[in-house]
Amino acid sequence: MKRRVLSMLVDNTSGVLSRVAGLFSRRGYNIDSLTVGETADPRYSRMTVVVRGDEMILDQITKQVAKLIDVVDIKTLEEGESVTRELILIKVRAETKDRQEIVSVAGIFRANIVDVGVDSLTIEMTGNQSKIEALIALLKDYEILEVARTGITGLSRGADDIRYL
Repeated sequence: MKRRVLSMLVDNTSGVLSRVAGLFSRRGYNIDSLTVGETADPRYSRMTVVVRGDEMILDQITKQVAKLIDVVDIKTLEEGESVTRELILIKVRAETKDRQEIVSVAGIFRANIVDVGVDSLTIEMTGNQSKIEALIALLKDYEILEVARTGITGLSRGADDIRYL
């Protein structure tokens, strides 16, 4: 199964998220990740949706989403032609003897320690999915207490693909 990252410019009105997500659920498609935020123009929001499927299903999803009245523009963020990032917060059990090692692992990934508890550290990192997965893999040697991920968001590279309204 292939993965597709769809970047959509949508009207910034109530119910848009529900209508887009509803299209996926009605058709039985799963959303791997979904992020939404207002753009520089408050009339519009950027919605980034990550889905998986074979080429035919992914094309069908893209066409169906493009038909929604709230969707102003839609494009696929191709790898190498776009910049995508995700934010993760990881809370790790950190005994006194392990703290320096955990801080060192975080430093390798340019992650930040954003909270220190009596027996835990919370690490914040932004990066692409492979970098995030690599950090998680190294921290599995310690007890991971909680993980929160934002999901992928992204933009195409350069100014060639920008839609001005």
